[in-house]
Amino acid sequence: MTFVIRLVINAVAIWLAGQWLSGIEIADSGQGTGTDLLILLGIALVFTVVNAFVKPIVKLLSLPLLILTLGLFTLVINALMLLLTAWLSSQTEWGLSIDGFWTAVWGALIISVVNFVLSALVPDKR
Repeated sequence: MTFVIRLVINAVAIWLAGQWLSGIEIADSGQGTGTDLLILLGIALVFTVVNAFVKPIVKLLSLPLLILTLGLFTLVINALMLLLTAWLSSQTEWGLSIDGFWTAVWGALIISVVNFVLSALVPDKR
């Protein structure tokens, strides 16, 4: 159940980043809202898998930079994970497209803040 909640939170965060930034586009299916929601959940699934498997490896390899920048390099890592998600999801015709690195940085910042806020609102099982 935690995975599904995390998936929905990521979908909302990606959707908000796409609404607030002009450089982030989520593909429109043209078949209605239900299909668009499935596309958004697919993009969120790719983003969740990338963050679960690739991000820890990248953080471990960039540990000296993380220490040197007092953790601010995490924003760059988040932007790279968002760009990787866009690249992976763009292999289909229904994907995420990002204009450039700085758009990805702003998108990663928005996604991080929205994830933090929505995760704080969801009650913990403990």
